[in-house]
Amino acid sequence: MMESLRAAAEFLRKLGEPTVAVVLGSGLGDVLPLEGERVVAFTEVPGFPSPTAPGHKGEIAVGKLGGTEVLVQRGRLHYYEGYSPEEIVFPVRAYALLGVRVLVLTNASGGIAEGLAPGDLVLIRDHINMLGFNPLRGPNPDELGPRFPDMTHAYDPELREIAHGVAQELGIELREGVYLATMGPTYETPAEIKAFRTLGADLVGMSTVPEVIAARHAGLRVLAISCVTNLAAGIAKHPLSHEEVLEIGRRKAAELGRLLAALLPRLGR
Repeated sequence: MMESLRAAAEFLRKLGEPTVAVVLGSGLGDVLPLEGERVVAFTEVPGFPSPTAPGHKGEIAVGKLGGTEVLVQRGRLHYYEGYSPEEIVFPVRAYALLGVRVLVLTNASGGIAEGLAPGDLVLIRDHINMLGFNPLRGPNPDELGPRFPDMTHAYDPELREIAHGVAQELGIELREGVYLATMGPTYETPAEIKAFRTLGADLVGMSTVPEVIAARHAGLRVLAISCVTNLAAGIAKHPLSHEEVLEIGRRKAAELGRLLAALLPRLGR
């Protein structure tokens, strides 16, 4: 695995040496153009699988944003697509070897907490892993990180404070919440959503948590922003659909793009 990761990192180094990386989730792939960006498809990078979910481009761009060199991953891999946990976190681990120190993750989620509405942007402050796996299972790659990494501050408090400050400057409302990850690809049942609310979840989705675990294992600082694209089952009064997820994502793209464009250069400092 380490040989494959080193090969991927060296390939990406030809595009640049970013210290900040951002992963753009469902329907959010076009929110962040870069100055002088160099773009490659996932399939061009050694060891990278290609995403199959609608709304996930499957490309990597490196370029400048406010003077800071940034890597943008447009699209991601999900367990429900049939990929192994190791494949899902392969890109994040490659970025760690590339020299990335800050990882920003975005996703689309269902709103569970009272008061959330489609279109809300929410900083994730913690997560609940209901995926049924941990991507660190198996022999530990000591070159990447320790056998038993601490997850107390999986979502960096200082980075969240910076994000709140930037959002306030831009007049963008940014809430905070706990994200619960499920395996998918089915949406949750109303009974499951009721149980998740009891557990303390504010948001529900099918991604992000494996990447966070792998990033923290490798010593990266993590910030995650979720776009509420629908109310969860039993809260919404209509059947859930991926088309709705993508449509709300497109509507919020400009606002999220403004936030990331102002935020990422500060995180790079």
